[in-house]
Amino acid sequence: MTREELEELIREGVPLVGSFGIVVESLGAGTIRLRLPYKDDFVRPGGTVTGPAMFGLADVALYGAVLSLIGRVELAVTTSMTINFLRRPPPVAIIAEARVLKLGKRLAYGEILLFSEGDPEPVAHVTGTYSIPPHDPVSVAVSHYRMDVAS
Repeated sequence: MTREELEELIREGVPLVGSFGIVVESLGAGTIRLRLPYKDDFVRPGGTVTGPAMFGLADVALYGAVLSLIGRVELAVTTSMTINFLRRPPPVAIIAEARVLKLGKRLAYGEILLFSEGDPEPVAHVTGTYSIPPHDPVSVAVSHYRMDVAS
């Protein structure tokens, strides 16, 4: 799956979050980096980026990281996700860096770090699990190891 294909899938397949204007900055085997551009709509009282916008970014980041390994299996869905807000993000773009930690036949588990653009310290840490429906087998390489994933 290419960056462009994933951006299109986010816009069309996940329309609420797709309307956020998320940009895929990089996509690798089990990893992704997304950018949520700053919009006035994302600011809540106190001048900080709202939690629902950050949660949506994190969710779609893990979705993209999972699809980078299994291909375009659009019916992969979130089964659980936990977000821990670490610091108050200023009203700037938010960067998501996600990686799949474990990929099984039916579940994928990963983590996402969210950053305010230009700041190396994370503003949130997220973990999540995706349910993977039956799909055609794919072969992927992660961390220099080769895995065969079958339905």
